[in-house]
Amino acid sequence: RARRALSALRERAPDATLLAWGEPMGAAEARAAGFDPEVLGDPAAGETTRADTAAAVEAFVDAGVDLVLFVGGDGTAADVAETLEGSGVPMLGVPAGVKVYSSVFAVSPEDAAEVAARFDRTERREVMDIDEDDYRAGEVHPELRAVASVPVADELQSSKQLGGGTVESLAEGVAADVRSDPDRTWVLGPGSTVGAVKAELGFEGSPIGVDVYRGGEVVALDASEAEILDHLGEANTVVVSPIGGQGFVFGRGNPQLSPDVVRRCDVAVVASRAKLDDLRVLRVDTDDPELDETLRGWVKVRVGKFERRMVKVV
Repeated sequence: RARRALSALRERAPDATLLAWGEPMGAAEARAAGFDPEVLGDPAAGETTRADTAAAVEAFVDAGVDLVLFVGGDGTAADVAETLEGSGVPMLGVPAGVKVYSSVFAVSPEDAAEVAARFDRTERREVMDIDEDDYRAGEVHPELRAVASVPVADELQSSKQLGGGTVESLAEGVAADVRSDPDRTWVLGPGSTVGAVKAELGFEGSPIGVDVYRGGEVVALDASEAEILDHLGEANTVVVSPIGGQGFVFGRGNPQLSPDVVRRCDVAVVASRAKLDDLRVLRVDTDDPELDETLRGWVKVRVGKFERRMVKVV
């Protein structure tokens, strides 16, 4: 994703001056994208930490950058925003984490490049984060970590809305479909909406993970990409729900549903009416542009036991 964003930035702003931090924090990706970056420093030995992020951001501010472009999720966004506090330097995120709920991220790596190349004003936006252990336990407690200056652009995502309308009848309908086709492998995505389906099937799913169900039983709980691929059969369906307020079906919060997984599955999108009422479109960002293109277009989203609504994926 870093390379995609930087390659697109190279096309849109070939004369831009790029400052970078040493490997594995961006210098190699910048060179691979065609830039000759000025490397201001290197991370400490071993696995990189938030201290490395802070050191890099402080160096960028001291060098007088116009924008800090970072790749990661809400945790990285919080570290960047907290370090930038009071500097007046704006930030922009390339989405690449499991938790990407904040409104400081572009919709895609290419959108991040477009915004970085042409923005001329900024606004204050919230950086939110949640405790992953609490989320896995089924509890969601969003916390405001910072308020950051971000470029003004249509290509930014909104903050995730947590929760939505009732989904009981929807879950009943999907569960009936699952029971009627016991030879099919059902890949059940994360989130509260699909979680209601899991509960209707009689098991406690992993709220932030992906569970695999076939023949009346759970065959993999909180499965990794490799485990999902191992359990897929001749007929497979992945059940996903868009993120409230953003509309992402793939590419936010479900990295286990990789392009290899999605290509082998039919896709069933479910959502409460309340959630869809707040969304104009659905979005996909699988990190595979060709697959994203095949997923775009009008889809039927299940909103009740029998009812469906047509929504466009862009």
